[in-house]
Amino acid sequence: MTQAPPPHLAFIGGGNMASAILGGLIRQGHPLAKLTVVEPHAETRERLLSQFGLTALNQPGPDLASTEVVVWAIKPQVFEQAASQAKAHCGHALHLSVAAGIRSDSIARWLGTERVVRAMPNTPALVGLGQTGLFARATVQAQERQWVERIMATTGQSLWVEQESLLDAVTAISGSGPAYVFFFIEAMVEAAVGMGLSSEQARQLAIGTFVGASELARSSDESPATLRERVTSKGGTTYAALQHMQAAGVADAFRAAMQAACQRARELGDEFGK
Repeated sequence: MTQAPPPHLAFIGGGNMASAILGGLIRQGHPLAKLTVVEPHAETRERLLSQFGLTALNQPGPDLASTEVVVWAIKPQVFEQAASQAKAHCGHALHLSVAAGIRSDSIARWLGTERVVRAMPNTPALVGLGQTGLFARATVQAQERQWVERIMATTGQSLWVEQESLLDAVTAISGSGPAYVFFFIEAMVEAAVGMGLSSEQARQLAIGTFVGASELARSSDESPATLRERVTSKGGTTYAALQHMQAAGVADAFRAAMQAACQRARELGDEFGK
């Protein structure tokens, strides 16, 4: 069976997330002739030309008429205005939004179509190791879901949720998650330097430990709790560190932080979806 030809994609916005997806698509052989980018900022258009050989448009127009999938990679606060400018040219397409917080009800209303998929990626998508939560409205067809999966596969792994509200949890865990990892790396580096290691040594040890532990957790059949227990000998150094964190309420504070992020994601949906 011959594989279906790749769809014609249009990107509204050409920033970091759009570039991560575009780079992955081009590396996988997606024809440049089937990629269109609309980007109002001249500096970003110049970067897209030098980086990918793509000549971006400064505003939506008839060039979008052949588009089958529109990827909305713009800031939430400008989505409604951008949609009003583009809808006349691409209302026929499937719409994939990677804009944080904007609910599909708002997108469908602004664009006049029910064929909407929301994606919540994270910044490791920039190095092909992203995690993306996906939600499709009921009218989105199976083939269109496959298109979305292939598009987002260029940035890493993805998963579907059947309730849109769960994207707020995805936002709290993986969308904001890289910042939590960087926060702990910062703290480890500062502690290591305080113990006498150089900043270069501290950085290597801290980042390398996160990379190694994450890969071990990913490749192991054992739970993170079991893996933690294997490193923790009662009375040992790891035990001392974990006891200190437990006494300081680190786990409770971390869980509360996830809840705060989830709540803020809900609030952003209310704020920008009016």
